[in-house]
Formats: sequence, C-alpha cells, structure tokens
Amino acid sequence: MTSCGFKKRVDHHGVHLLKKKSNMIIVAETNKNDIIKLLGPPSVTSTFNNDLYFYIERKITTGKLIKLGKKEYLENNVLVLEIDNRGILLKKEFFDLNKMKKIKIVSNETSVDYKKQSFIYEFLSSMRQKINDPLGKRKRD
Repeated sequence: MTSCGFKKRVDHHGVHLLKKKSNMIIVAETNKNDIIKLLGPPSVTSTFNNDLYFYIERKITTGKLIKLGKKEYLENNVLVLEIDNRGILLKKEFFDLNKMKKIKIVSNETSVDYKKQSFIYEFLSSMRQKINDPLGKRKRD
C-alpha cells in the first residue's frame, strides 16, 4: 500500500518543453548551431533541397481505472525546422495534438491494371514458354 500514490506516472519522450523552446527560435536569424545548442540533436533529419530537422515531444500517462489503464496522450508535439544550405533557419512549423487531428490524409490508391491481353502479360508468357521448352518440341496446349 505504501507504493501506491495519488500522482499519475507520466512517461516523457523527446525534447522537454518543446513549445517554449520553439518560441526562442527566430526564422531568418537563428542558425543550425544555435538550434542544436538549444534543442539538442534532432529526433529525425531529412535532406531534400534543404535540411529538415524534426523534434518530437510526447507525454503519456496511464488512464483511469474505468478505461482499464489505457494510455492517454497528454502532449504530442512535433517541431519541423527547414534549414537552408548556409545553415540559416528558413521555415518553422509547430504541430500540437489538436493541430494534428485536423490534418487530413488522402485515401486514394493507385491501381495496377494487368489484363490478360497486355504487352507485359504476353511477354512474360512467351518467356515462360521458352524457358519450359527451349527447342519448341513440346506439344502445345
């Protein structure tokens, strides 16, 4: 009974106080070294035309007894920083839990059409036939 407490256990992953620290970063003034000094190394990096740094903060707690201890998100923040080739911050985007719920994901799918009469089907059929009967001596079905 002594180990039970009234405080909920909170698991914290990523950069602490990400929203507060992101307000200290100024577009077109802050450079790459300042960002790393303030936030540390990024959680994820990506390189296209410019460098993209992703910083993540997540706080999870155990839910109420009624929900059978299902985990609840207290915070789920992502900071995306775009840095140019000279090391200066070009763009800053902050996504919190509410903003992420508004992001719509496209559900369109690309279909692949392979019909029996297509060029690919005919080509693969002829290759299979040549592999099975290289001299052309077998009886055709």
